Amino acid sequence: MTTPAARPLDQRVRDTLDRLERDVDAWFATADPAGSPYLMPLSYLWDGRTLLISTAGTNPTARFLEATGTVRIAIGHTRDVVLIHADVREKIPAAEIPDEVGDAFAAKAGFEPRAQGGGYSYFRLVPRHVQAWREANELAGRDLMADGKWLTGDDAPSEAEPRCTSGT
Repeated sequence: MTTPAARPLDQRVRDTLDRLERDVDAWFATADPAGSPYLMPLSYLWDGRTLLISTAGTNPTARFLEATGTVRIAIGHTRDVVLIHADVREKIPAAEIPDEVGDAFAAKAGFEPRAQGGGYSYFRLVPRHVQAWREANELAGRDLMADGKWLTGDDAPSEAEPRCTSGT
């Protein structure tokens, strides 16, 4: 098997933004305040700066997001992966999500949290650190975003929005 040449940083940023836009599902890793991990596949909606997810308030993912305010996200498989460390910017009860946002989420995810009753909430997640690589030859340049700012790329937003400090 021939390993493709490593992509330049600008190309990796463009490829990552494309994945965020077109992929539907990802793995979301949270942990309770004591550090016990929990991994869950969830659908998401990317708006160009943040990821929007929805889950039932009784699920560990929702409880741990509220308690710690952080999440690790993995998109793709081991030979074409995007890893994101993100912070919770806000929690929005399903009944309070703007119709256009809820409709866009439902259309992309194929799942309608607003129809599940009052127990679902949406969480807006702001990427703080993003990495991407396909093969070992891309490991050295895997960092694409640090401290909420894209390291390069004309197509990339200039910076992510600040972390929510209200605890949700």
